[in-house]
Amino acid sequence: MSVIRIASAVHSCLRSASLIAIAGAFAVALASAPARADDYDATLKDIQSTMGGVPTFVKQFPKAGLPGAWAEVKAIELSDETALTPKEKSLISLAVAAQIPCSYCIWSDTENARHAGATDQEIQEAVAMAALTRHWSTIFNGMQVDFDQFKKEMGGK
Repeated sequence: MSVIRIASAVHSCLRSASLIAIAGAFAVALASAPARADDYDATLKDIQSTMGGVPTFVKQFPKAGLPGAWAEVKAIELSDETALTPKEKSLISLAVAAQIPCSYCIWSDTENARHAGATDQEIQEAVAMAALTRHWSTIFNGMQVDFDQFKKEMGGK
């Protein structure tokens, strides 16, 4: 991924507040690891530098968890050194957000997917796949379909 595309994606992240999509993950990330004041201040400076600003909701996040949560966002969502492209990440996140549902995430993931080059058809298919998966999961679980039999019939061992 080019530096220009990374910068553009990060800027889009600020505009669309894509960090909202992973705010829940922030709480899990390092809730048990206390942060020092200098870690928190350094994190805010890094967010400012990376995103061009610090969204209000970031300042509402617990200080002890922010350094780890931001590190997770940078390592997975904002990194160009992951197996998934920014478009794929946005489409996956949108599909999950549609199922949660989270209006903040749906909005920001749709914006990020478009910014990463996703077409309307790709966005629609991602959401439809989430719905299809949810539909069949409801059927399999509700009908208590035998898992071992399912795997056998579907080509597993």
